[in-house]
Formats: sequence, structure tokens, C-alpha cells
Amino acid sequence: QVQLVESGGGSVQSGGSLRLSCVASGYPYFTYRCMGWFRQAPGKEREGVTTIERNGATHYADFVKGRFTISKDVAKNTLYLQMNSLDPEDTAMYYCAITNSWSCRDVAVVTTATYRGQGTQVTVSS
Repeated sequence: QVQLVESGGGSVQSGGSLRLSCVASGYPYFTYRCMGWFRQAPGKEREGVTTIERNGATHYADFVKGRFTISKDVAKNTLYLQMNSLDPEDTAMYYCAITNSWSCRDVAVVTTATYRGQGTQVTVSS
């Protein structure tokens, strides 16, 4: 069983930055084909933000391209999400997730992932 624990969320002003972390335990989760982040704002559907494949290839939703960067540190069992130029529209609960789906190029795949964390809140004020 894989456990995922996110951290790094908080409140920032528009234009600010945050770095989210997701630490995995219970299984070498980097053996999974696809890892990533999705978010959910109150009253809205989950939306995929970004994914990273086992070979390191990355994919982003159009609304975060050029602002967010996903990365992983295999030695630390940690997945990261660097978020820059934050906008109030980015306010949401952010979740990390892993899946063995072959559809990692579609960032929406992580919204129905096999495993996900409990989430970390990101709030951006104008």
C-alpha cells in the first residue's frame, strides 16, 4: 500500500510562489508509470494540473504552462510542484497522485488515480 503526504500549501498574494511536496512511503512509487498533481476548488470538478512519467517526461494543463513545474527526487521519494506567478484562480486543494495508466500525457488521468494524498490547501489573494 502506498501512502502519499502533501505539504507546502499556504496563503500567498497574486504573483507569489509556493512549492508543494509529496512524500511517498510503503512502496517504491517511482516504479509507477505516472505521477502528478490535480486540484479541486470548492464547488468545482477535479482538474488535472500536471503529470510526470517514469522516464521523466512532463505534461501540463494549458492553464499552468510556463508557471508551474513538476519534478521528482527519487532518492527522497518525493514529488514536487513549483508554482510561480500564482493567480486567485489557482486557489484550490492540491493533491498528488500516482497511477499505472498508460495515458500520462493526458493530465486528467491523475484525477482518477489509484492512490492520492489528503491534499494541501493553496489560497491566492488578489
